[in-house]
Amino acid sequence: MNRIVLLALTLALLATLVYTARNPYQQVIQHSRIRGRQHGPNVCAIQKVIGSNKQYYTNCKQWYQRKICGKSTVISYECCPGYEKIPGEKGCPAALPLSNIYDTLGIVGAATTKLYSDSANLRPEIEGPGSFTIFAPSNEAWAALPAEILDALVSNVNIELLNALRYHMVDRRLLTDELRHGITIPSMYQNLDIHVHHYPNGIVTVNCARLIKADHHATNGVVHVIDKVITAVTNNIDQVVETEDSLETLRAAIAAAGLNELLESEDKQYTLLAPTNEAFEKVPPETLQRILADPAALKDLLNHHLLHSAQCSEAIISGSSIETLEGTPLEVGCLGDELTLNGKAIISKKDILATNGVVHFIDELLIPESAKTISELGKDSVVSTVIDLFRQAGLNSHLVTNESVTVIAPHNNAFKAGTPAIDRDMKSLLQNHIIKDQLSSKYLYHGQILETVGGKKLRVFVYRNALCIENSCIDAHDKKGRYGTLFIVDKLLTPPSGNVMDVLKADNRFSTLVTAIQSAGLTETLNREGTFTVFAPTNEAFRALPRGELNKLLGNANELSNLLKYHIGDEILVSGAVSQLVRIKTLQGEKLEAISRNSTLHVNKEPVTEADMMATNGVVHAISTVFQLPGNEPSDSGLQNRRLAAYSKVSLINARLAPAYSRLMSRMKQQ
Repeated sequence: MNRIVLLALTLALLATLVYTARNPYQQVIQHSRIRGRQHGPNVCAIQKVIGSNKQYYTNCKQWYQRKICGKSTVISYECCPGYEKIPGEKGCPAALPLSNIYDTLGIVGAATTKLYSDSANLRPEIEGPGSFTIFAPSNEAWAALPAEILDALVSNVNIELLNALRYHMVDRRLLTDELRHGITIPSMYQNLDIHVHHYPNGIVTVNCARLIKADHHATNGVVHVIDKVITAVTNNIDQVVETEDSLETLRAAIAAAGLNELLESEDKQYTLLAPTNEAFEKVPPETLQRILADPAALKDLLNHHLLHSAQCSEAIISGSSIETLEGTPLEVGCLGDELTLNGKAIISKKDILATNGVVHFIDELLIPESAKTISELGKDSVVSTVIDLFRQAGLNSHLVTNESVTVIAPHNNAFKAGTPAIDRDMKSLLQNHIIKDQLSSKYLYHGQILETVGGKKLRVFVYRNALCIENSCIDAHDKKGRYGTLFIVDKLLTPPSGNVMDVLKADNRFSTLVTAIQSAGLTETLNREGTFTVFAPTNEAFRALPRGELNKLLGNANELSNLLKYHIGDEILVSGAVSQLVRIKTLQGEKLEAISRNSTLHVNKEPVTEADMMATNGVVHAISTVFQLPGNEPSDSGLQNRRLAAYSKVSLINARLAPAYSRLMSRMKQQ
């Protein structure tokens, strides 16, 4: 009972804490407070990055990962903002003494800001009456300034240093619940804006400097300690690009794509991942020239470097997927102090703030799939083997031009046994892997006919858990390029060659089956249009029948027809469609059970020896046994022996019944 009451109180406490946390920053503080409550009142858990002076109030995800930007952290417990310890008492029971902003700076670890405020004659203002907010750089932030900048500030304290400090101030009290994402606040230096971003993970930045200690109340305002000295922002993103020599190629590309107006607009906030001149130079000249000469591809390329919101580096403490204007996501993460894109540390310069967002310089061009040719999509991917085969076969022109095609590309795993030699037959086969249209797999439908550049017509089969083109089933999401699309499939495709009877007659393994089909009068059935799946017993399978049984079958057309129909499904079932147990109805009326085990199709528990011989009216699978009709299975000698043993055991137990059991056993042995 006590446990139930305790649990209810705990849940109520958690609910209260979550409810009162009105914004992401307050939520992460509440979580840190919950994690630290065992150490006493008003204690917060802090994660400190090993090997650096960075520390974070912990959210749930980071608490369990024990990592920030891939680096291990240690947990320490400190007083939550606004509280202090009392000697001899547990936790942090006392509220910090309320003083003016000047004195508060010394209490919260911003002694250098306090010192410079004194030097710049700002002290009377932040000691006196009023209502202010100061974003106070930490001692480490001042120390991290380049020496020449710091010297310029302290050598002219009455103008430069005073202006710098007043740019860190706002003439009203602002707590974190008012620091909403994307707002700008006029500073006390010429009303130049301070840019605020409040991220879902609880991190708050001003001009991309992180609030490391927030919401410290003072009698005349509030103090937020930040991890950088911030400077005024006057240029928009387009102007940042215009003024940077290392972005000359990007500047020309933006003008050619007509994106200047977007990057000048103050209506929305963006992050520009700005490729440097060096990044463009790394791209093969023919690829770059093609994209620059294609307005649609160029626009997709540039939009792929634009994120929908301003993303300061200090807000990134783990990986997250962020959508680009082009429409596909980028994985933005971090590794130590480096930002990463799709797992690569290619950001060379970060946090160049603009009035409408932020710019990070990158030293590698991010070419989206929508701007690539088929050849570029497949290169260095899971279908690189077949892309090379297309090149060897002289079919590369279909993969690099503005021809609208869809390429059926087998996964590299399909060539584990080795790559085929390029001869006339292989070239013809590869031509039939190129469809005359740019398609999307999500719009394919069952029974659809696709025409290839090789002149074949391919069928689409839609199953519950698979989408297949002939015998090749789509194995991964499409890769849609500028003009063409890649369908990644599980195996080389086999175009149909003749109807079912043609397939069987062309293979010597099925000569007995062909004779049986003719004897049973089923030739016409399997010659006509239809959707048949034939589980075809080989000659060896028929030879394995008991002596005389085959001749008996061949002499009884009705019985033979019934047996053969039990081997013919009334729908097309390719092996790649069988990911779980499938029951297929036969022409005889009963059902066969198909399942895949260890990448091999099994039917009625028998393995298929060769699958997916495609025909215009169905598919043939070779099997090494002749299925028996349900109810006609031969007696199981093992089962009979087990029954005899059971009868013998009973007779020993009951001697009176022994004669009867003896006669029964005698009759069974004679059967």
